[in-house]
Amino acid sequence: MQFAGREPETDVSAGRWVADAVRPGLGVAGLLPPLFPAAARVFHPAAHYVGDDDVDVRWAEVAAANGTTAHPLMEWGGITGSLDFYEEADQSPVWEGAPARGHLPEQVAGPLAEVLARHTQTPDDCFFGVWDGFGFITAPQPRLTAGARSFWLVRGPVTLAAANMAAEPWEQGASLWWPADRAWCVATDVELVSTYLVGSAACVADVLGDPRLETAAASATQPVGDEADTVNPPPD
Repeated sequence: MQFAGREPETDVSAGRWVADAVRPGLGVAGLLPPLFPAAARVFHPAAHYVGDDDVDVRWAEVAAANGTTAHPLMEWGGITGSLDFYEEADQSPVWEGAPARGHLPEQVAGPLAEVLARHTQTPDDCFFGVWDGFGFITAPQPRLTAGARSFWLVRGPVTLAAANMAAEPWEQGASLWWPADRAWCVATDVELVSTYLVGSAACVADVLGDPRLETAAASATQPVGDEADTVNPPPD
């Protein structure tokens, strides 16, 4: 099995530093190594269907339409008012397609990778983890276990972050990625509709300042998942 046209690595020791540092059950630190001074959250956009086109809809727009509060720890269920809106329903005309769960969309991954490329000395040498729990993906090669997840590793340029790691018709991006010089690290957990990253203060500031991305400052100790949103009423 190839991922984005590349064979999985047979030696996963390059990810040992991540596996040794991740702390399962501790929010962001359960996804990423808490070894960096700064962290950020990248929200996966919802979609509004206009003819054959999908128009990105930011969480802040959805919160405003629902009379809920946009804030750094907001969750999709909290701002929409229902857990059903993760999968089965929509709030047309505001949005019809829910944010991608466990998959960083290409139109977000591309700009994010472009920003992060400026903050590593090895943009052409990065590692990408593909979660081994996707039923449509199989490979015999060794896996890296980091926290509660195990991953196959693929090596390539930072632009591979926007590539499809699954065979058509499925679509799936990398779940975990970092450059060879370990300048930063990114995780998209399969249960979440946000992506998190850790890096230097300058790196995270650059991500937070990019107008193409909807982001919020984060910390390694903050919780993730619906219970993290204590501002908006609990979703139905």
